[in-house]
Amino acid sequence: MLRLKDTVIVIRRCKRLAQLFFVVLIGSHFLVLQAQEQNQIQSEEVSQYQHWLDLMSADQSFADRSAEIGRTAAFLEFLGQGSTVFRDGPVDALELYASEEFQDTANEINWEAHYVDVSRAGDLGLTAGPLTILDEGAPSGFGHLVSIWLKQDSRWVLMADIVAGIPGFLSLEVEPNFDDTRPVLEETAHPVMAMAESNNMQLLIDRDNLFGQSINFRGGQRALLRYGLENTRVYLPGMAPAVGADAASSVYGAFLDNQLSTTNQISLTHMGGYLSASKEVGYTYGTMETLEDDSQQSFRTSYMRLWRFTASNEWKIAVEALNPY
Repeated sequence: MLRLKDTVIVIRRCKRLAQLFFVVLIGSHFLVLQAQEQNQIQSEEVSQYQHWLDLMSADQSFADRSAEIGRTAAFLEFLGQGSTVFRDGPVDALELYASEEFQDTANEINWEAHYVDVSRAGDLGLTAGPLTILDEGAPSGFGHLVSIWLKQDSRWVLMADIVAGIPGFLSLEVEPNFDDTRPVLEETAHPVMAMAESNNMQLLIDRDNLFGQSINFRGGQRALLRYGLENTRVYLPGMAPAVGADAASSVYGAFLDNQLSTTNQISLTHMGGYLSASKEVGYTYGTMETLEDDSQQSFRTSYMRLWRFTASNEWKIAVEALNPY
């Protein structure tokens, strides 16, 4: 028969064992949840990679088709309804490419993608890379072609493209790498955060307009530092692509400083865009210009921006491309 003292000791030991069991149980549950979350992240990355491969293949098919049947015919095959290109500002792409005048005068082009980005939903993406303009089969100009793609009826269609021309030669011996895209994915908000009701197209439009205002009171460099991703990219006329917040903002600021007078304000006109179904990727386009002043040279440029919704609960620029006119 147990004495009272022995009973107390047994009870204490049972309590300790119960506490230990509880700790082990909670720890095991935490490890299970952690493993499930890790598996989910890996599954999402695999899915994202498949979307990335799908878009890369679409862009390559487009380039191959252009080489096969000619630029205008290929564009008419791949352009989506409501698509935009930039010729002295945004214009209706289908209308332009269907016009006899453009078909008679348009140069042939060759291009290859060196960068691809795509939404989690696999419905919105971007490709970018070097472009060669041909004149009677010989290279006559170079630049970077930045294209926005939209998934319509299970098929990628081209919704917008913009060219940043550069002097000199650009090699088409390039190839996109998913490792270049992964850093912007890591800056992107969790799916639950991105799908919040408050995150919508109007929020993105407001952000687009706010960036234009920020250029006026911060300057181009500081504005892009504030509104760009850590891994933002910019494509500007006469310059190689700049990647990373420091390099991109420095190049962007220098370009705008060279174009603008400090007394002239930028006026941004948002003209269109789209928000992915997964709501973490969107694009905007429009024009930026200085207010008219007879005493100074005016500045006008088309812009096209790819945005990503970040963990800080705000939209930031992933890719910025300008085409002055």
